[in-house]
Amino acid sequence: MDRTNHDTDEFDLINLQKLKPSRIVTDGDLDGIASAAILLRAFPDAEVIFAHPPGIRSGVFDKFIDKSTIICDLPFHPSAGAVIDHHLTNQISSSEVLDLWRPTMSAARITYSIVKTQHNLDDLEEFIEWVDRLDGGGISKEDFLSDHPIVTLSRSIDARESPSTAFWVAKSISKGVTIEEILSNPIVEGFVQKKFQESKIIDDIINSTLRIENRLAIVRFDGTGTRTGGYRITASVGEACDACIIIHGDEKGSISGEIPPLGASFYTNSFLHKNGGLVDLTLLATAFDVDGGGHSNACGCRIIPLDKFGIAENRKVSVDDIDENVSRWMEIWDKHHPNF
Repeated sequence: MDRTNHDTDEFDLINLQKLKPSRIVTDGDLDGIASAAILLRAFPDAEVIFAHPPGIRSGVFDKFIDKSTIICDLPFHPSAGAVIDHHLTNQISSSEVLDLWRPTMSAARITYSIVKTQHNLDDLEEFIEWVDRLDGGGISKEDFLSDHPIVTLSRSIDARESPSTAFWVAKSISKGVTIEEILSNPIVEGFVQKKFQESKIIDDIINSTLRIENRLAIVRFDGTGTRTGGYRITASVGEACDACIIIHGDEKGSISGEIPPLGASFYTNSFLHKNGGLVDLTLLATAFDVDGGGHSNACGCRIIPLDKFGIAENRKVSVDDIDENVSRWMEIWDKHHPNF
């Protein structure tokens, strides 16, 4: 059945209304924030909780999820009332949960299509187009490096760093405040300046840790207290890579703590491969971590303790495990890359 027509969208909104949503649990990136903002137009009294995929899968956020909860841009949870998502590895159906998975560029696009059947969202049309491009790998290198207000917002606001600011942004968007007005807020402006200052640190980390093997760029942000996204790496490397791996987190970190655990993110160089990458990167993300996943061109996982044969071990992960994980991922990459 075509799930993008107006009748289906309105039917989905009616079903969401039947849940009487009291809480929105959403990812903390721009797509998750945008999804929450749109849902707040329809359900203005709903509480917003920012979460992350490993936390959903491991049960960290179970206490926030019940049949009056809408989950956005995050993995399926059987206790939720509804799940709105677009990630390839999150296609799990359940007769007990309103399943609103669609193969869109962003989760915000799904919420936009559904909510606009009863609410005027004309002011968000351009915003959602940018969210699509940023989240779905459809942005050009020139636009990514620009100072466009929506690009600036996307690189400056992260719910992991400040949930209260992310909520204020979502609430402001839901009330019709423009992105330019949001960026002029002193607190948001402070985060913009902070990210600008961190840019030099990020460049130094990239320059000091970058290596490229068989057109796969690998950078190490673990232990630095800093992280970045795939666009930043592929924009720096240019046509020398088909994809990148970013190692991040800390061996002292945990899924439920303030410091994230050791993990890896995988991104296709979408500036070079505009119609999708040469290798399905979920093959790497799910090779050892049962909770790994995402899109074929953008996904992630935890660093898993491995023995010398590449078999998962039941012990605490350490930085020494990073090289073994990367080595095994390289084997998968070489096996599936058409030129190796």
